[in-house]
Amino acid sequence: MPRLHEDEIHIDDELVRRLLGTVSSAYDDLPLRRFEVTGSTNALFRLGDELLVRIPRQPGGTETIEKEERWLPYVAPHLPAAVPEVVAVGEPGFGYPEKWSVVRFLVGDRAVVPRADEAPRHRLAADLARVVTALGSLPVPDGARSDPALEWYRGRPLASMDDSMQEYLRDSRPLVGHPDLDIDLDAVESAWARIMHLPEAEREVEPRWYHGDLNAENLLVRDGRLVAVLDFGGLSIGDPTIDLVVAWQLLDPAARATFQDAVSVDATTWMLACGWALVLSVMGLPYYWDTMRDRVVRGLHTGREALADLPALLTES
Repeated sequence: MPRLHEDEIHIDDELVRRLLGTVSSAYDDLPLRRFEVTGSTNALFRLGDELLVRIPRQPGGTETIEKEERWLPYVAPHLPAAVPEVVAVGEPGFGYPEKWSVVRFLVGDRAVVPRADEAPRHRLAADLARVVTALGSLPVPDGARSDPALEWYRGRPLASMDDSMQEYLRDSRPLVGHPDLDIDLDAVESAWARIMHLPEAEREVEPRWYHGDLNAENLLVRDGRLVAVLDFGGLSIGDPTIDLVVAWQLLDPAARATFQDAVSVDATTWMLACGWALVLSVMGLPYYWDTMRDRVVRGLHTGREALADLPALLTES
């Protein structure tokens, strides 16, 4: 398995098989194979035809496994798309230090950025809007408000990202001149500075549920419709504006307008979401440049789309 992080935990088929044996003998005869699609947070293994094993790749991954085990049963019934069902949660063992999980495998195609010759994705826009709206309107119980696992930086005011954004831009500068860096970092920096000068960048809102990582890697589609939302490791309580970023990654301009109308957010919120799109477009550039190029390409696309929209949005705000 290719290493993505300096603190990557060694995971191989033998370890996964041994860990599964501590949960149920029913898994013993099921074929186990590394899943061809893997994420940066969890290593994925198919178990038989119906199950997927998710193994955190870094220390500290237990928190997200426990979060999904606790909160997915509360969130899932309210969402208009399939979400992973947690079948089992395993304990650390055999030198592996984190909890891990077995979930139902969901069938669908990975979402991809729109092609220039593609028809507007109005149906996908409507489906995504329903997910975002359902999450944002879900009541927040007292237990969620007091759960530290549901606090994440992506639910804080956009201005809280300024120092990190300056670091992302500095780290990305050595890539300038590379033919694959098809984004103007000067334009990103200038647009970000304009957003940071707006008082709205400091605003705080009533905390609500948000997915936190609603992007192509965590969405399954079929025939232009959304069928499943994956990986709720980023599920949190806070400002849900971050979940709007998917509009710049997966929707063409016409479908983006459909999405904006459907989620019914004000101009300020939409502009701040565009700012978050800039953050996510550059934050992983140097880190994943050589290891997850598909993620980098999607991020650059997201940033270019956001840059195209921002002048008008800043004028409106």
